[in-house]
Amino acid sequence: MAGWIEFAAIKHRVPLQAVLEYYRIGELRRSGKDRLRGRCPLHDGEGRETFHADTGAQIFHCFSCGAGGSVLDLVAAIERCSLRQAAEKLSGWGSALVLDVGSRQATVTKKIESVPPLGFRLREVDLRHPYLSARGIGEATAAEFGVGFYMGPGLMGHRLVIPIHDETGQLVGYCGRSLDRSEPRYKFPAGFAKSQLLFNLHRATTARQPRVIVVEGFFDCLKVHQAGFRSVVALMGSALSERQRWLLAQRFGNITLMLDGDQAGRQASIAISARLAQHCRVSVVRLSDNAQPDQLSSQSLQGILAQEGGK
Repeated sequence: MAGWIEFAAIKHRVPLQAVLEYYRIGELRRSGKDRLRGRCPLHDGEGRETFHADTGAQIFHCFSCGAGGSVLDLVAAIERCSLRQAAEKLSGWGSALVLDVGSRQATVTKKIESVPPLGFRLREVDLRHPYLSARGIGEATAAEFGVGFYMGPGLMGHRLVIPIHDETGQLVGYCGRSLDRSEPRYKFPAGFAKSQLLFNLHRATTARQPRVIVVEGFFDCLKVHQAGFRSVVALMGSALSERQRWLLAQRFGNITLMLDGDQAGRQASIAISARLAQHCRVSVVRLSDNAQPDQLSSQSLQGILAQEGGK
């Protein structure tokens, strides 16, 4: 017999604001002492002001999809589970989730903001730079992703620039890769929250393929996409943040991890697959020792991924 759970006590004890921060729900702006509003995290609606949260009254509501209720309703919607399961999760998280809201009031809004649109685009980017062909990236792929060498001034000057978009397709930044061995090898703007994003997610979501392939780096993603697997995203590292986990779990029921074949990649595959397996079907491609997806030919990638897909 299932144990007794006091739903009312959980609703009162666990701050809605703490749940919003835990899931790193973005694009929320303060519109009053206890009120936040922004894009709905449950249905990715186009309206930027449809989702309202009242942290004083402990309720939320989306005026577009109609979702609303307490912290239990929000967790149930995010985790795709029953209210009882949501209550069990909140009970299990316990004091780790219950924040001292009063002492952290000033920092919460900043933490749940999403990466804002960039507002400009770099011009005169050379999409035919020899470095791209040396890495096996064709002109069509470079043009589709907008990857190329930027000769202009500024932070990304004289670097290979890689446009980064959020899940809605808005340009939110560039990463610049050095070609002359200068450090850092990959340069991001100061404070850029790459852990809040998945590279190429906006294309992968619209690819309508039965699974998504998760890789570590930009060039891994480019090569897998070029091999015909358009539903591919990159972590921009070997760690999976809570926000990235949520982005994947909300969109895909079948995930294939194809991380690097080094020790870090192997360990990350184990940890990430365990976290994602709670929400969807997960398979792991084990590459040869120290191999990386971007080092493989399209034919090799097609063979490896076709074999994995047939299991």
